[in-house]
Amino acid sequence: MEPGTWGNRTTVTEFILLGLTGNVRLQLVLFVVFFFAYIVTVGGNFSILAAIFVEPKLQTPMYYFLGNLSLLDMGYISVTVPPMLACLLAHKCRVPYTACMAQLFIFHLLAGVDCHLLTAMAYDRYLAICQPLTYSIRMSREVQGTLVGICCTISFINALTHTVAVAVLDFCGPNVVNHFCCDVPPLLQLSCSSIYLNGQLLFVGATFMGIVPMILISVSYSHVVAAVLRIRSAEGRKKAFSTCGSHLTVVCIFYGMGFFSYMRLGSVSASDKDKGIGILNTVISPLLNPVIYSLRNPDVQGALKRVLTGKRHPA
Repeated sequence: MEPGTWGNRTTVTEFILLGLTGNVRLQLVLFVVFFFAYIVTVGGNFSILAAIFVEPKLQTPMYYFLGNLSLLDMGYISVTVPPMLACLLAHKCRVPYTACMAQLFIFHLLAGVDCHLLTAMAYDRYLAICQPLTYSIRMSREVQGTLVGICCTISFINALTHTVAVAVLDFCGPNVVNHFCCDVPPLLQLSCSSIYLNGQLLFVGATFMGIVPMILISVSYSHVVAAVLRIRSAEGRKKAFSTCGSHLTVVCIFYGMGFFSYMRLGSVSASDKDKGIGILNTVISPLLNPVIYSLRNPDVQGALKRVLTGKRHPA
């Protein structure tokens, strides 16, 4: 069904994305930069998946979640960057209405799963450090699968809610979106109908997808820190903190940039700044994840070397 047939409410059949810049020369530079970032991100996260697959030491709940996170990061960046690259090459970006809604849905779906998966990883670290004797039972494969399923279900409901709430709005023109992808805040600025409900939904979504997970992560790590400080061995404390440090770094980057982006709804004058924050959130964060998780992890580094050199794990 074409958008224009929905009771003649929506007259816009396509959106024009302004992208990051109108400077043709700068567009070529940005194309090279983001193409390189995309290749590195996909390659880095794929390498993490390969390392987890070939390294027996990494076939644990923590790396099961990390593998899922790598898959999400590849999907997350693939939703936005390839279309943006095509627009940079064409020097214009016309997106059909249905394609825009589809991008919005998939983007929020993957980002939401990312949010809750980071929470599941914090819970895993809590069980591993604070409840080591019952860890294998409480974090069995069934539990791992259930946690990922819950993450996907909550995110699906959230993404579908926001997409439907935007799709039922009236878009009478103009249809120029001051962004490089279809997202809720810039689209709401173009609606010629009331966006009060959408604003409330964004607040509720931010609560369940951001604030609640952050509280759960904070509670988990408060227990983790207390348990680690009780470890007498300095080497033991260092090892425990090293397994949590990477995750905490990713959490701070992901949630910090996400909150900054979505807590500025309605700030038209800040749209250009929001595009910069959007780049950090959709490109830089997935790019940094494989680096952060492998930089100080000797097991991951060893597995990556075996993947790159084609050597098998020693018997």
